[in-house]
Amino acid sequence: MRQTFASTRTRVKLGRPAAFLFAIMLSLTGAAQAASSKHAAIVVDANTGKTLYSSSADSRRYPASLTKMMTLYLTFEALERGKIKKSTQVKFSAQAAAQPPTKLGIRAGNSISVETAIYSLITRSANDASLALAELLGGSEQGFARMMTAKARSLGMNGTVFRNPHGLPNTGQFTTARDMAKLGIALREHYPQYYDYFSVRSFKYGKQRIANHNKLLGRVEGVDGIKTGYTRASGFNLVSSVTDGRRRIVAVVMGGSSGASRDREMADLIKKYFSKASSRGGGDLVAKSASPELRDVSVAALPLPKHDAPTPDSRPFEDDLAEVAEGDTEETAEGTDEYTIASVGVRIDAPATERFGQTPDPKPSRSTKPETTSLAPIKRPKVEVDPISTASTAPASGWSIQIAAALTEGDAKSALASVANRAERVVADASPYTMAFDKGGTTYYRARFGGFSSQAAATSACRQLKRQKIACYATQ
Repeated sequence: MRQTFASTRTRVKLGRPAAFLFAIMLSLTGAAQAASSKHAAIVVDANTGKTLYSSSADSRRYPASLTKMMTLYLTFEALERGKIKKSTQVKFSAQAAAQPPTKLGIRAGNSISVETAIYSLITRSANDASLALAELLGGSEQGFARMMTAKARSLGMNGTVFRNPHGLPNTGQFTTARDMAKLGIALREHYPQYYDYFSVRSFKYGKQRIANHNKLLGRVEGVDGIKTGYTRASGFNLVSSVTDGRRRIVAVVMGGSSGASRDREMADLIKKYFSKASSRGGGDLVAKSASPELRDVSVAALPLPKHDAPTPDSRPFEDDLAEVAEGDTEETAEGTDEYTIASVGVRIDAPATERFGQTPDPKPSRSTKPETTSLAPIKRPKVEVDPISTASTAPASGWSIQIAAALTEGDAKSALASVANRAERVVADASPYTMAFDKGGTTYYRARFGGFSSQAAATSACRQLKRQKIACYATQ
């Protein structure tokens, strides 16, 4: 008996052994394609925490501009704690102004308000404003990235590492669909007073009206945010929050082949699983998942660098480098897709916000015209990251141990504070100090404990620190 394999052009007859081998080849090919897929998705009942649907939800994925959800979380946190105000001016450094599109295009030295920056992140997904906020809140991009990762851990996002505040290509920055769902839930739970920003469909900046990239707002019933994202390495990402006043879900789709297909999949998931969500909740899901100590974790609690000077992050994939060079970012990529959501049967005539008695398309209450440097200078919020006394020069004599190097003196002091807390007995009699040095035209700061009587004493202290997974070396 023989089997026939038909194609559109030829008909090939295969015996049973050949047919069996061919079936195995097809299976392996399919498995390889699935393994290399960017796709992941999850639907979570935001009232109960129950997972209603999951597909590769714990696999590593690139977050792209979903990263800005954490940037906004830390911004809302700073607002709530009074470290900044909505009117606080966010000054753009040369580095922030030089970020590739999408961006507001603010020139170096100029400023916008914190509220304008928030709107720009949610609608245009502005990379320049993201970095400007990071520099305001964290002192530097690297310092803020450490704050982001620390906050992720405190929220139970154990599969996430942040390297920058905007999501531009970096192979060292990754997340999972489940972690993004946790963050989406946390944003509403912890900062309901600011959550309405995510439902803004457009805002006026100067003479231009900037539309939100999230095309499900006002098209799919109940959708009230949250964020889109795209790079070539990540594919098209979307986190959506949906509510009818009783039920609440947060859904995540990552790795879509286009903005249209991603949005259709999201609409399908909402249609299928929203009705399965509970109308009764058990209180905050994410807020109670970590202790207050973890929620307030500082940058000092993160792992320390292993080398004398920070090393560059891994080189992004070549296609992502090309993406930045070509300006093929979220805004331009998603702008190429014309589509309708009516095909999945969930399109509505009136915006969801109108159907639930809210005002559609809210606009900023303050003027969003760009301010100039003639305005009052920025007052940076004070961050308590140095609970131990440090010196700026080395002790007069003896050996030292170096535990880190950082781009800012504040980060170097944070590293010293962290080690002092984790290994108090080892460094109890040592003197912490920082030392500036130049490498490749950039100033770094060494974090050291000095005052050891001999090389043997310093080496012994280092050995004890390494047992606690703290990198260090002896130096004189």
